[in-house]
This record gives sequence, C-alpha cells and structure tokens, in this order.
Amino acid sequence: MPPSSGSGAVTRSTLRQQIADALRDEVLAGRLQPGQEFTVKEIAEQYGVSATPVREALVDLAAQGLLDADQHRGFHVHEYSVTDYRGIVEARGLVTDGMFDAIERGHERFRRTDAPRAAAALAGVRRRAEEARRAALAGDLTVLIGYDLRFWRELGTLFGNPYLSDFLHRLRVQSWVCAVQHLRRLADLRGVLWHRHTDLVDSLAQRDTTTARGIVQAYDAHALDLIERLAAR
Repeated sequence: MPPSSGSGAVTRSTLRQQIADALRDEVLAGRLQPGQEFTVKEIAEQYGVSATPVREALVDLAAQGLLDADQHRGFHVHEYSVTDYRGIVEARGLVTDGMFDAIERGHERFRRTDAPRAAAALAGVRRRAEEARRAALAGDLTVLIGYDLRFWRELGTLFGNPYLSDFLHRLRVQSWVCAVQHLRRLADLRGVLWHRHTDLVDSLAQRDTTTARGIVQAYDAHALDLIERLAAR
C-alpha cells in the first residue's frame, strides 16, 4: 500500500476519534440533551468535515451506548433512566471488585509498584485524584468529570486487567451521561459531589483493599441516593 494511502487512513481514524470525543464531551456538558436528534450531515457541517468520519464516530458512540440510531433519520442522544443508572453502578462495582481481587492475588502490575516507573505512574494517578477532589469540592462538574474519568482509567490500568479498565471506563462514561442530566439542574454543587479519590488511591497504594472496597461501596451508595433524589424532584 502506498504511503499516502496509509497516511490518509491514519488521518481519517484520528478525525473519527476526535469527532467522537468532541460529541461525547458535548453530551457530558449537557449541551446535547437526552433525546436530542441530529443527522450525519448536520454534524459534518458543524465541524466542517466530510460525512464518512462523522458517520463512523456516531456509530462508535452508538456502540458505546451514548447514542441511538434512528433508521433513515439519523441519531439521538440515548435517554438513560434511573433504573439504567442503578444497573450501571452495580456493574461498575463488580468491575472494581475484580480490580481489587487482582490486587489481593498479588497481581504482577501491583507487585511492581516499588519500581520507579510504577511508582511514577501511581504518583500520576494521585495527582489526578487531587485534581478531581478539588473540582468536586468546588462544585465544578465539567472539570470533575474530566479528571474523574482519567483517574479511574489510569487507576484501573495500573492495578488491574487492561480489559477491565476499558470496560470500567465505558461504564463510567455512561454513568456520567446519566447523572449530568440531573446534576446540571442544581445551581450549586459544592458539598454535593463525591470527592474521596485521594483516600481511595492511598488505600490501594497500601494494599488495603478492605478500606478501598468500603470507600467504593460508600461512593456507589452516595451516587445512587443523590441521583434518585434528584430524579424524584
């Protein structure tokens, strides 16, 4: 295959991912509302690109559960119910349990946490935890979501199976998509959002999975109670 063809494929793939990321961020920011409809042509015109990478990006987001395809009409933002949210939270809890199980079994990645590279990676995860905590305490939902997703993805990669990490990332995106439609109705989120990211990473650094499990269980209970109360208003 000529170099130009390979370069074009890479460019298109990168553009596809950029569009998917941008649209995901629009959903998480609440600028694309649940049920909102749009077409490939509209998105292509909005970003000034051809239809092919846009269609591919939208198909990717539909596969991730963020969009639904409307036959012959386009796409719309998936509408998650509170029941869906309960299921997502339960599923992500099972995945984090798998991560903790790997630590308790002396997972190879965890045994190497004394190595300089692994120690540096753990320090990076803790910095993400600190940023997420600050954003949560300040009630800055947009900043929190960005750091929270990075925190959990990096934590899962460092302490667990990379396939579990990818699945956990997908579940966390879905849970945020469901939660933001309720959270963004509140004028002030200070003191409302979970912020124990640093506690969690510190307990895992000490191999204290009992404390880590308790932190995550309290987090899941807090998240469910909050979204159920907001949805009931």
